[in-house]
Amino acid sequence: QEKRVQVSPPLTRGPSAFIPENEVMQANGLDERTNLLVEEYSTSGRLDNITQVMSIHTQYLESFLRSQFYMLRMDGPLPLPYRHYIAIMAAARHQCSYLINMHVDEFLKTGGMAEWLNGLEYIPQRLKNLNEINKLLAHRPWLITKEHIQKLVKTGENNWSLPELVHAVVLLAHYHALASFVFGSGINPERDPDTSNGVRLIAVNNFCVCDLANDNNIENASLTSSNFGIADSLSELEALMERMKRLQEDKEDEEASQEEMATRFEKEKKESLLVISGGICAFPVPISFDDEIVSTDVSRYIEDPGFGYKDFARRGEDHLPTFRAQDYTWENHGFSLVNRLYSDIGHLLDEKFRMVYNLTYNTMATHEDVDTTTLRRALFNYVHCMYGIRYDDYDYGEVNQLLERSLKVYIKTVTCYPERTTKRMYDSYWRQFKHSEKVRIS
Repeated sequence: QEKRVQVSPPLTRGPSAFIPENEVMQANGLDERTNLLVEEYSTSGRLDNITQVMSIHTQYLESFLRSQFYMLRMDGPLPLPYRHYIAIMAAARHQCSYLINMHVDEFLKTGGMAEWLNGLEYIPQRLKNLNEINKLLAHRPWLITKEHIQKLVKTGENNWSLPELVHAVVLLAHYHALASFVFGSGINPERDPDTSNGVRLIAVNNFCVCDLANDNNIENASLTSSNFGIADSLSELEALMERMKRLQEDKEDEEASQEEMATRFEKEKKESLLVISGGICAFPVPISFDDEIVSTDVSRYIEDPGFGYKDFARRGEDHLPTFRAQDYTWENHGFSLVNRLYSDIGHLLDEKFRMVYNLTYNTMATHEDVDTTTLRRALFNYVHCMYGIRYDDYDYGEVNQLLERSLKVYIKTVTCYPERTTKRMYDSYWRQFKHSEKVRIS
């Protein structure tokens, strides 16, 4: 009312604007195990909308809650209010008012100074110094250099110790990713007893969060939903399963050369540049987000709001050098480093990564006993491809065979600019699949 912002009610009263409420409830029945997990690991002490949607996959939810609880509540290098403020700074990069609201409350509950919530100019210089690495990690992680780290840990009154910095970076990465889950799954605002209609909303980019679900987003007007019949989407499903089967058989017959594999990666990397939020573009035009309006509730926590994901081969810039995943891996390098500096977080993150990578029920839509390994790997590697990361042992020709155009649009949006995800994008891919399978993608 004060800001005269017009808001429309969420599409559904349930936890997600994309998934019918009864399907979330049916999928998990909010079983006893979920409730026990929430009692043990929830930081807010209640069953929030993220937890309800994620509990469609209870095994993953357990890994997720354990690692998040450890980062926010257990012994660690950073004081509790710092942890929640860093979560706010990370969520703000993707304009995720849902997570900002949640951590503003937690920040105050853990003894944070209310004045800091007025914006970045009110916080200690040490926290301000995280702005640059927060911005790069959120949108263009390939630009991070050792100098960024050296600058933060240099001696002086505002320096960060290495353990503190690892804790901070783990939080930043966690909340950048969680913002993608919030938007990718259409998480509704929490119902708030303090507001007249029970829903607390913040305007984002001229639209309220629920408008993004309703598709009042001009950016996505070009992505019209196709009126395919059930028969068409069924044949799509059969065709996908046939391609998966053929790929498995081809693998056993012939192996592509290393040169051919590298060429296929570069081709896929180039093609991923043409996938834009709202469709596939015929030529790589730059998208500028500089003129977007970010609500004051979010912008107070952001420095350089015009900085976002930029396809690395645009505007005549130098091409992003391909980063070979084998040169620096989580298993051989990352895990031991974070575990040494912030004990046990390595084990918790490793369990979460493995859990989501291997999560399968051997089903696809109505089909059972399906080996989904090739499809899961294509999804995983396509996300990394958009950041210039290449796996030497993977044939990127598989990505084009397994991921349809509308799925690529959804994945790129959720990965690179999640705040632009709409219900139409979510509905347009895998029309015969269950909502639980789409939540797994997110």
